[in-house]
Amino acid sequence: MLGIDPLAPQGDLFRRIRLEDLEDDEGGFDAVVAVRSLHPLRDLAHGLDRVAALLRPGAPLVIDEIGWDLMDEPTLDWLYGQRRALAAAGHGERPASLDELRADWEASHLESHGYAALRRELESRFEERAFLWTPFLHRLLGGVATEVLEQALIDAGAIQALGFRWAASPVVR
Repeated sequence: MLGIDPLAPQGDLFRRIRLEDLEDDEGGFDAVVAVRSLHPLRDLAHGLDRVAALLRPGAPLVIDEIGWDLMDEPTLDWLYGQRRALAAAGHGERPASLDELRADWEASHLESHGYAALRRELESRFEERAFLWTPFLHRLLGGVATEVLEQALIDAGAIQALGFRWAASPVVR
């Protein structure tokens, strides 16, 4: 097992590096798990090429990601309400307005890849094995905004699922 992140703690199981700088000194990996780490890659195509090259033949890539650009008005409104409720209970800051929350959301993802770009780049290198839409916003909120509540609203069609999990293996060329 090896964890990589530019801010990772140093140690036997972690390396403080970026994906692009990881050398394959192990002879390939049995799996790669990427949790909310692909959408911010500067060069997504190069990063995914690197992942494919690091995997042993048939080994899986498993990702847990966000389609941040899928945020729609009802989902943003729900997030705003949850943030206001948490702030009223003394947890976190209350956003000044729905417009401010929208601007903050977009600014925080300005250089991130959207859902369509992620899927396009993934599908050009990997063969999908499984896909699942998942709640995501509860991770940002905690407190009253539980995963169960978010999932119930997604199931009812009231808000969008922004999270997704995807498993695949490299396309054999």
